[in-house]
Amino acid sequence: MEGKLLALVGRGDQDAFEELYGLVSAPVYGLVRRVLRDAAQSEEVAQEVLLEVWRTAPRYDPERGAGRTWVLTLAHRRAVDRVRSVRAAREREERVGRRTAGPAFDEVVEAVEGRMERDWVRRCLQNLTDLQRQSVQLAYYDGCTYREVSQRLSVPLGTVKTRMRDGLLRMRACLEGAA
Repeated sequence: MEGKLLALVGRGDQDAFEELYGLVSAPVYGLVRRVLRDAAQSEEVAQEVLLEVWRTAPRYDPERGAGRTWVLTLAHRRAVDRVRSVRAAREREERVGRRTAGPAFDEVVEAVEGRMERDWVRRCLQNLTDLQRQSVQLAYYDGCTYREVSQRLSVPLGTVKTRMRDGLLRMRACLEGAA
């Protein structure tokens, strides 16, 4: 049936196309929907397929297969092409995104701010007593425990703890003034 209608559509018969449309539109949509899994894209592709059937009906050769098979083959090819097109577009966008994506922050600003913060810390360290400064440097820059600081400076552990607390309080006050 579809083969005879395709022959008529190939000669420009609009009534034959309307009848063919009624016969194949649901199977075309169903096939495309199974491939694409997206209703909106499936409707679009199904319409493209039926338009292609109207334009290319003169190429239909009944000796090569049934009319319905020819139409569904067009539908399957078009759906697969859409899947490939969408995938290629997504991959292109991802590649461009990776290429153009810079750091999430301004490296120059970050470097300048880091340098300024280090300078403030150094200035504040200079305001501490020698024992406070040495204790803080050993604990925070060298990673020593309070007990190791006590041994390195040859002072009692309680003295190190007191000097560390006093030194850190002075550091906090100094750094808050910098902010």
